[in-house]
Amino acid sequence: MSVNVLGGELEPCSHEPLTGWFRDGCCNTDDSDVGSHTICAVMTGEFLEHQRAIGNDLVTPRPEFAFPGLRPGDRWCVTAANWLRAHLDGAAAPVVLAATHQRALEVVPLEILQAHAVDVPPDPGALLE
Repeated sequence: MSVNVLGGELEPCSHEPLTGWFRDGCCNTDDSDVGSHTICAVMTGEFLEHQRAIGNDLVTPRPEFAFPGLRPGDRWCVTAANWLRAHLDGAAAPVVLAATHQRALEVVPLEILQAHAVDVPPDPGALLE
């Protein structure tokens, strides 16, 4: 079982588009994932623009890598280092903590991830209280 940054079972990040180092919908990782594609981020226009500016084009489709190209609102497993760089530059994307692999904590402190969390509780009705 893979573990998320909250200590629970790693939840899927996205099946449409299909994300993950293993293209299994989850931010699973292993030692061959040098970039640590462990943060489940919700794409924003600002984040996508920032990534392109640092040489990480997440918008242009790359079929040879099974990469569809991303749009705002898509969820995607991004590298911890690039997400942290976006955070430091004021362009961090929101993070789905339950779908973010615990190995992201090797690069980004939990407190920073929590500050950008967009997780919805199991009972969304609790948000109305």
